[in-house]
This record gives sequence, C-alpha cells and structure tokens, in this order.
Amino acid sequence: MTLKLPVYMDHAATTPCDPRVVEAMLPYFTEKYGNSGSRNHRFGWEAEAGVDEAREHAAKLIGASEKEIIFTSGSTESNNIAIKGAAYMYEKAPAGSRGRGHIVTCEIEHKAVLDPVKRLVKEGFEATFLEPPRDGIVTAEMVKNALRPDTILVTIMWANNEIGTINEVREIGKLCKERGIIFHTDATQWAGKMPVNVDADNIDLLSWSGHKIYGPKGVGALYVRRHRPRVRLQALQDGGGQERGFRSGTLNIPGIVGFGKACQIALAEMESDAIRLGRLRKKLETEISSQLDTCAVNGHAEKRLPHIANISFGFVEGEGLMMAVKNIACSSGSACTSASLEPSYVLKGIGVGDDLAHSSLRLSLGKWTTEEQVDYAIKEIVQAVKKLRMMSPLYDMHKEGIDLSKVEWAHH
Repeated sequence: MTLKLPVYMDHAATTPCDPRVVEAMLPYFTEKYGNSGSRNHRFGWEAEAGVDEAREHAAKLIGASEKEIIFTSGSTESNNIAIKGAAYMYEKAPAGSRGRGHIVTCEIEHKAVLDPVKRLVKEGFEATFLEPPRDGIVTAEMVKNALRPDTILVTIMWANNEIGTINEVREIGKLCKERGIIFHTDATQWAGKMPVNVDADNIDLLSWSGHKIYGPKGVGALYVRRHRPRVRLQALQDGGGQERGFRSGTLNIPGIVGFGKACQIALAEMESDAIRLGRLRKKLETEISSQLDTCAVNGHAEKRLPHIANISFGFVEGEGLMMAVKNIACSSGSACTSASLEPSYVLKGIGVGDDLAHSSLRLSLGKWTTEEQVDYAIKEIVQAVKKLRMMSPLYDMHKEGIDLSKVEWAHH
C-alpha cells in the first residue's frame, strides 16, 4: 500500500473526527433539529434526550455524576469559567482592591490557563507561577511550598500539551482538599486518553475538549464538583440560565451529541490505544536518538503521555528543520503559539536553551497512526537533520571536540 502524504503527527493539536461520532451527530442537523430548551414539543424533547445521553457518557468517562457536567465550547472556555468563576466566588477582598486572593499555577501551563490567571492578577488577585524542574513535572511538594493562608485556587494541568509530562495531580488534589482550597486541572491532553476518577483523584474542577478525543471542534466540558465540597462558581455569561446558570446560551446539540459519543468510544478503547501508542512513541524516540547524536527527548523519561514525543536537535536551525520535514504534519510548539517565531515557552520553562528550543519537534500520534507512518517519520527526520548539519560549521567544530561554550566569538 502506498503511504499517503503528508503523514499526520499533530494529534495533540487536534484529532480527526471518528466516523462513528459523525454518524451519531448527523440526525441532529436535519431530523432532530429542535432546541433542547423547547420543553413543549417532540423536537425539543428529542434534542434534550440527545444532550442527556451525552452528559451521561461525559460523566462516566471521568467518574462523575451527569449533574456535574457543564457543556462549553471547549477547554479554553472551560478553563476561563473554572478559574475566573472560582476566583470571583471565593475572593477575600472586594472587587477593585488588592489582596483578593492567591492562586497557584505553573509557568508551563497552556495559555488558556496562564492568560485567565494573568487577567485576574491585573484585577487585584495574586498568583504564584511555579517553575518546573528539567523533567517538567509539577509535584505536590512544589505546590505545598507555594501555598499561603490566602490561597483560594490551585490550577495545574494533568499532562503537558508540548512535552507530555504527567503532573502529580492526585497528590496535589489531596493537598488542596486537606487545606480547603479549590483544585482545578486542565485535562485536555489527559481525559479520554488515560483513566480519570474525579473522586479518587481529588479534583474539584476539570476541563476537557471534544476535538482532542476524535470528537468535533467547538465543544467541550467542565466538571464542577457538587459534593464534599460543593464548588460554587460565579457565572461569566448571563442569559437564559442554561447549564445550571454557569454557561447561558442555546446548546450546540449536534456538537454535544458528538462529544458524548467521543467520550463513550474513548472509555471503551483508550486502554488498548494507550498501549499501542506508547510502543510506537518509544520506537520513534529510540530510533531517532540511536541514529543521531546531540538530540534529546524532552520531559520525564517515564512519566509521560503515550502519544506525545518532543525531541530537540542540536546544530539545526528550527525553521529549516520544519521546512525539511514538510511531509510530516507536526509542530515546533503548541498549536496555539506556532504562528510566532519565538522558541517554545514550555521548553524554555524547563531550562532548554533557545537554540535547542527552536530546533525541537513535537510529534503526537493518534488512533490511526500506523507503524509504516512512524518508520517514514524516523527516516525523514534523520535524513533532514543529517543534511542540515552538513551545512553547519558549528557541528563540524563540535565533532572535532571543540567545546563551543568556551569559544570566544569576535564581534564586528
């Protein structure tokens, strides 16, 4: 069989919609087109039934009750509702004043967490942005050392979208529970790929998105704990009071139905998918590393998601590398920041130098990634790096054993 190019290895950015998801959605565009808020005729009831079923599937995926699921437009909105909604509800001082409360997060979170926290800082809240170690893992100990008497919220992602490292979410949640602090996790790369149980994992608020789990774009969910403790949020949007008042607006019925179906499929298949993808990712990293010197896999060696590989290549120029592997759809950072030519803030945040951060590839595998595609990617990347290094005088110096960090460069 001929390999179809380009090969898609950017599943951490988005995933193709599962045909079973599309099939579940189709009737809700043309036949069951009612508004779930229309309670007095069959069209409304059909739409409501579709939403109810989707809510059950979403809840089951994370071990929650369907009453704890709020449908949103995706993780960015879920994060905003969770972070701002909790901050405003549990603030310590009136709006407009300083000292409204303290928030703990990490500097390598997704922008959809960092930017809402930075907005709150402008509004009078205070925040600690944890600096992760070289392996990229945020530990409960790091969070514990950052807590203050006025800490109202901790928001730490479950797994990093660029390097795939897995944070100590359950332990951080336990710590927050003991202190009576609200704990939110952005589980965009985790939920639907790895197991979640919001009770055992001590989570109060959890965000995830449809398009990362083979569902449609523009739909996601927020889990809001109802018991032990009951978490309250201040609504950011006013209107018809849909979604328990947390998120007013007519529901995206086809999207929600598709999201529910994606959650149902994920629960059934994620264990076997994770085993297969972990094997393919290991092959990708091992074979590239064995064929090239001065290349490094970023993130913790073991505590990483099965589907994300992030590799830095020394003595290679970043844009040149992306051009040279144009038949592999991958990224040099997260999808939301790849328009900028700045090196990845996540890689810089774990101490990777600018040069290496610039010449890094994130290769993220998915449900339909084949062994043949992985073999192709290995061959193409190794060839591209070798070719680019042939043009690098610095690489020649490195091969001659010259320590480039000790070279004094003349400035003209």
